[in-house]
Amino acid sequence: MNALLLLQRAAVLAVAWLVVSVAVAQQPLVIKPLAEKKVSELPRGELFWRIETFGSLEQANAAAGPWSLVAESAGKVWLFTLGSADASPGKGTKVAEIGPIPRVSANRYLLRINDASGPSGSVTRVHSHPGSEAFFVLTGEQTIGGPNGVKRVEAGHGEAGQGAGTPASPCTTSF
Repeated sequence: MNALLLLQRAAVLAVAWLVVSVAVAQQPLVIKPLAEKKVSELPRGELFWRIETFGSLEQANAAAGPWSLVAESAGKVWLFTLGSADASPGKGTKVAEIGPIPRVSANRYLLRINDASGPSGSVTRVHSHPGSEAFFVLTGEQTIGGPNGVKRVEAGHGEAGQGAGTPASPCTTSF
């Protein structure tokens, strides 16, 4: 094989690899709602999400309060409770406490837990929410980019989001 043909094939392979890499990096992050609840008020004080696991849905539902959401994901039963950092300890196995979460003022609130997944490099479009976000990473790493800089959240850790109305673009940086 002559050197020019070999060089052309190498260039085509390099371009094909680049196209595949860009395509993988631009895959959308898959977001699936797990639980949600509408409430007319939020707990008093600084807001934190307390995350616990339970042995069964019945146990988690029995421990749930007015600002709690129960969900099943990744083979576990989860209880997410919005409240103050000094709230009474939960009845499950504590996984994390995330906050403080920026408070917003509204007539009604939607508490929602989503499962976001995808291969490394998966992204969402730049977007904002009328309320605040928080993240907890089970596996891999999440990167949240916005005007306030970039936050990296590793597996087993949580992070309060950018705050209401702030544009952000979460992506997976490893999975």
